[in-house]
Amino acid sequence: MRTHRTIMVQGTSSNVGKSLLCTALCRILIQDGYRTAPFKAQNMALNSTVTPEGGEIGRAQGVQAEAAGIAPSVLMNPILMKPKQDSQAQIIVLGKPYADMSATAYRRDFLPGAVSIVKDCLDQLLAQYEVLVIEGAGSPAEINLKDRDIVNMKTAELADAPVLLAADIDRGGVFASLIGTLELLEPHERQRVKGFIINKFRGDISLLQSGLDFLSQRTGIPVLGVVPYLHEHGIDEEDSVCLAENYGWGEENAAVQVAVIQLPRISNFTDINAFIGLSDCRVRYVRPGEPIGKADLLIIPGTKNSMLDMLYLQEQGYADEIRRLAEQGVFIAGICGGFQMMGQELLDPQGTEAGIGSLPGLGLLPVSTLFGAHKTTHQAKAEITSDRGIWRPLQGQRVTGYEIHMGQTMLTAEGRSLTHIFSRSGEECSVLDGACSDSGRVFGTYLHGIFDNPEVMLGIMNQIRRSKGLPELNSDDLPVQQRQRKYDEWAELVRASLDMDELYRIMGLREA
Repeated sequence: MRTHRTIMVQGTSSNVGKSLLCTALCRILIQDGYRTAPFKAQNMALNSTVTPEGGEIGRAQGVQAEAAGIAPSVLMNPILMKPKQDSQAQIIVLGKPYADMSATAYRRDFLPGAVSIVKDCLDQLLAQYEVLVIEGAGSPAEINLKDRDIVNMKTAELADAPVLLAADIDRGGVFASLIGTLELLEPHERQRVKGFIINKFRGDISLLQSGLDFLSQRTGIPVLGVVPYLHEHGIDEEDSVCLAENYGWGEENAAVQVAVIQLPRISNFTDINAFIGLSDCRVRYVRPGEPIGKADLLIIPGTKNSMLDMLYLQEQGYADEIRRLAEQGVFIAGICGGFQMMGQELLDPQGTEAGIGSLPGLGLLPVSTLFGAHKTTHQAKAEITSDRGIWRPLQGQRVTGYEIHMGQTMLTAEGRSLTHIFSRSGEECSVLDGACSDSGRVFGTYLHGIFDNPEVMLGIMNQIRRSKGLPELNSDDLPVQQRQRKYDEWAELVRASLDMDELYRIMGLREA
């Protein structure tokens, strides 16, 4: 009997939960003793992460690798597309920038040669691991794209992978979406579909049984399970499409209010996960058209286009509101692109960002940013250098994070850095990073993951909590300390929801 050593989760559409299901399967498989790695041939996502060697891949595969207990690798996501504007994306190949391309040029000029890249990465991973958990993208039945698809059924063919087709019952039409997807597949593609997963279910499952029976009878394909809707899971999401469902966590009238600007081109917003689940804390996105309102901490997150999103802040009136909040003593944090926008000026003489040339920033920090063709991607280690406000007791504290940014940011003559980066991708370096105001309450940094460092998180949140008469937190109270437990809890829920014996038979890991 041939052992497949692969399983692939495809979906009837985007945002049906493929990434989280793959995360759970990675965890389950390593719990059951299999050396496991994730894979996704092509990812369109603005949430990304950096591998130990400095390559950039989709955040979802980084999370899945963490759930599998291994380091992320560019082999796990060889092609990453990061949209910059509506009709243009930066193409990352094997962790490095390849080109900025339109959708038409990408399909015409790049995809014909991409199959060999995908196959080579699959072959290398299959040689290193016992099992691959493979994620599809969008739907395998996009008839206008199927002729050059490399991420759904083409990947399944290259990996000889059985396919599980997942659908989101929360959005409705689950039976039509599953049957309709099958109808649009070619016969040889349908033969690869070995099971259905109904995801994001709320309610009494007994009311669903007649539909499940009909689905299996109509298609001859078993329903492997029904997975409950997971609230406030705290596991990093693949992309901003999830914000249509989730834009607030915690009690609305919680004592501590954390607001996050939902930029049009928001990226790497997983930085805010460090706050989700904190005691007495409400985390919410400020969606387009909404006022920022009450906030103890305002976060301006990363963006794939700082110039265009700076224009957004100006045109929507947010720039003035942010400045008023700074004057009132509100904590304001800018991460990556948010840090760039907090400075005095954004300079883009080569038109790398948007062809605007230059824009004034928010003027909150003594820095200016110059954009060019170079992209910085590193896992980084740094030391806090600031002695302003809340940072004084943290001075000399070592922190970790990762950098993913276009542009270089320079301090003005009177400016002082927030941190000193002394290691990038395992190599010694000496780079000043970030800046902060005299009070320390307004600060910015290129270090994604800065809030995952317990000392930084406790320094900020306990300052806010003391001002409100709340007891201080300790490191055990922080969500980042509970990440591995969350993987285990999610895996336990999925394991209990699926017919794991049948899944293992489908994979060829157990006898039929």
